[in-house]
Amino acid sequence: MAKSNSLQKKSLVVRALDGIEHAGNALPSPATLFLVLTIAVMIISAICAKLGVSVTYETIDTANGNAIVETTVSAVNLLSVEAIRDLITKIVTNFTSFFALGTVFTIILGVSVADGSGMLSALLRKAATSAPRSLVTAMVVFLGIMSNIASSTGYVVLVPLGAILFMAFGRHPIAGLAAAFAGVSGGWSANLLIGTNDPMFAGMSTQAANMLDPNYVVSPLCNWFFMFASTFVITAIGTFVTDKIVEPRLGKYEGAIEGESNDLTAAEKRGLKFAGIAALIYIALILIAVVPTNGLLRSATGGFLSSPFMSGIIFIMMLLFLIPGIAFGVGAGTIHNDKDVVDLMTKGISGLSGFMVLIFFAAQFTNFFTYSNLGTILSVAGANFLESVGFVGLPLIIALILLTAIINLFIAVDSAKWAIMAPVFVPMFMRLGMSPELTQAAYRIGDSCTNIIAPTMPFFVLTVAFFQKYNKKAGIGTVVSTMLPYSLGFLLGWIVLFIIWYVLGLPLGPGSPMFYPA
Repeated sequence: MAKSNSLQKKSLVVRALDGIEHAGNALPSPATLFLVLTIAVMIISAICAKLGVSVTYETIDTANGNAIVETTVSAVNLLSVEAIRDLITKIVTNFTSFFALGTVFTIILGVSVADGSGMLSALLRKAATSAPRSLVTAMVVFLGIMSNIASSTGYVVLVPLGAILFMAFGRHPIAGLAAAFAGVSGGWSANLLIGTNDPMFAGMSTQAANMLDPNYVVSPLCNWFFMFASTFVITAIGTFVTDKIVEPRLGKYEGAIEGESNDLTAAEKRGLKFAGIAALIYIALILIAVVPTNGLLRSATGGFLSSPFMSGIIFIMMLLFLIPGIAFGVGAGTIHNDKDVVDLMTKGISGLSGFMVLIFFAAQFTNFFTYSNLGTILSVAGANFLESVGFVGLPLIIALILLTAIINLFIAVDSAKWAIMAPVFVPMFMRLGMSPELTQAAYRIGDSCTNIIAPTMPFFVLTVAFFQKYNKKAGIGTVVSTMLPYSLGFLLGWIVLFIIWYVLGLPLGPGSPMFYPA
C-alpha cells in the first residue's frame, strides 16, 4: 500500500511538471510575445483613450524650491494617425537607444575572449580539483555561482565536472551534478563580481524608472553589495542541502567509477600564470587611478560615486576579462595574434544574435507602453490601490519575489520577464517609496530560485541528459525532485537575507539606496 501511494504521489508530481512544461512550451517565443504585447498595448490604449482614462498625481519640483506640482496624465491612443506617424519614425532609435544593448555588448567582448581562450574553463577546473575533501561541496556550489559571470559556461563545464569530482572522492556523481547545477542556475543572482546580466537588468530598470523620473539611472552595480552577501548565503544553503538532504537520499552509487581526468595541461598551467600576472598588473593600475583622491579615475572633486571609474565600470570590467584572457591565450597557445582575439570577440557577439532579436521587440514594447501613458496610469492606480489596502513595504516586496518565482516556471528567459515586468512594477513601487534597485533585487531573487525546477529553462534538458549518464531511468521528474530542496532552501534563505537587508536599510550597491522619496 505504501509503495502504491508513493507511486501515486510521484505520478501526480510528474503530471504537474508535465503540465508546466507543456504550458511553457505552448507560449510563443519571447520575441513573438513582445510583438503580441505591443499590439495589445496599441489596442488597449485606443480603448482607454476613448473612455477618457486618466490619473492625477503629485510630484516635487526640485528646481522650484521643492514645490508640489499636481500632474494629470491621460491615455494616448496609439492607433491615432498622429501617434502612428510619430511611432514609425522612432522604431529604429527605440532599438539602438535601448540602454541594455550597448552595455551587454561591451562586457561580452571581454568575457568572450576569457571564455574562448580557455581561461574560464581552466580556472573552474583548477579551483574545483584543488578543493580539499571537506570543502568539495561548498567549492562546487561556490564555483557554480561564480561561473554565471560568463553566462552558460557553468552549465557546460562545471555541471558535468561536479559529478566527476564527487566520484573522485567516492561520492555519488548525481549529488555533484545537483550541487553544481544549484550553484550555476539557482545562484544566478549571486556573485562576487558583476557579469553580463547586471548591465542588462540595469538598463531595463533605468528605462522603466524614467517613466516616473526621467533623470534616474540604475547602475550595473546597483545590486552588487546584496549579490556579494548572497554568494555566501547560497553557498552555505547549497552545501547543507547537498550533504544533508540530497546525497543521503541518493544512497551509495553502484555504477562504474569512470577515470575521466580534468587535470590541467602544461600549456593551461602556463596560461594561468600569464593571466594571473596580467590581472595583478591591471588591478594595480586601476587602484592607482582610483584610490588617491586626485587619481585619474576620480571625479574632479575627488568623489568616488560620481567618478569616471563608476561611470565607466562596464568598460573597466570588460578589460578585467579581456586582458587576462589574452594573456592566458598567449601562454596556453590558444591565441597567436590579433586576428584570434577578434575572432573570439566575433564568436561571442554572434552568440547574442537571439538576444538582439529579443531586444528589438522588447524595445518597441517598452517605448510603446511608455508613449501610451498606460505604464504611468497603471503604476499610479496600482500604487494608490495597494496603499489604500495597506499592502505596502516588505510584504509587497516578498509577494513580488513569490510572483516572479511562479512566473519563472513558465517563462524561463530572465531578460524577457524583466522587460515585461519592469515597466509596471518599477514605477509602481517607486510611488510606494521603494527604489528601482530594490524592485530589481526582489525580481532577481524570485527569478533565480525556481530556475533549477523549471522544465522550460533552456539548459534544463541538458541537465536531464547529465543525470541520465549516471541513472538511465532519470527524467524530468527525477531532476526536479532532486533539485526541489535547493529551490525551496534558496527561496527561504534569500527572503530571510532580504528581510534583514530591508529592515536595516542597507544600500544594495554603491550609490544604490533601498528606498525612493515617494
